Amino acid sequence: MRTYGLIGYPLGHSFSRKFFTEKFLRENLQEQYLNFELDDIALLPGIIGAHPELAGLNVTIPYKEKVLPYLGRLDPVSTAIGAVNTIRIIRNQEGILLEGYNSDVYGFSESLKPLLKTFHRKALVLGTGGASKAVTFALDRLGIEWLQVSRNNIGMKCISYDDLDLQTIRQHPIIINTTPLGTFPDTGTYPLIPYNIITQEHLLYDLVYNPAESLFLKYGKEQGAAIKNGYEMLELQALMSYDIWNET
Repeated sequence: MRTYGLIGYPLGHSFSRKFFTEKFLRENLQEQYLNFELDDIALLPGIIGAHPELAGLNVTIPYKEKVLPYLGRLDPVSTAIGAVNTIRIIRNQEGILLEGYNSDVYGFSESLKPLLKTFHRKALVLGTGGASKAVTFALDRLGIEWLQVSRNNIGMKCISYDDLDLQTIRQHPIIINTTPLGTFPDTGTYPLIPYNIITQEHLLYDLVYNPAESLFLKYGKEQGAAIKNGYEMLELQALMSYDIWNET
């Protein structure tokens, strides 16, 4: 049976298996989607070798960057941002080739665009991991200036949470959480930003989708901000992943 899967650790919060299983049932496709919870990315070659029917993988935290050395080819977007969330597995007489792609850029862009107002020209991106790289790449394509916020990686175009004053918040009406803070089951966590100075002109976007309304979004909504979770982004990137796996 043609098989796809997800690699990451942990996978208790995963959306992908449910989404694809329902898709295959709905469309009467003889295909399956499996979770591969790997506590070490070095286990990847063994997984691929043990499942000859495996045609593609999604990649989630913490392996979007760590998986790169295992890939034989990258698409231009993955090359530019240095992070992959989709792997196409090509098997032929010469062996096995792993191709890396990033459908997060597409999913994020297409889900964000309907929410943008004319004054949404600058964004704060919370986090500096693989997901944030896809987000900042997408913002560049959309012509939106961005500034990252991090606890550790302070430097060019990246400030600390302590630097989030009134002026910075007001100058950046889009705030995007790319960290896992607030993800089920740790729903009591949230990025430490000054929510009390968020305005009705702000748009808060959370890549977290479970719960549907994280505390990050809840606190923004209480200030009158527009909010959006990451569910639609996941749907869009998943469908693009499926197209990549089935390219002819």
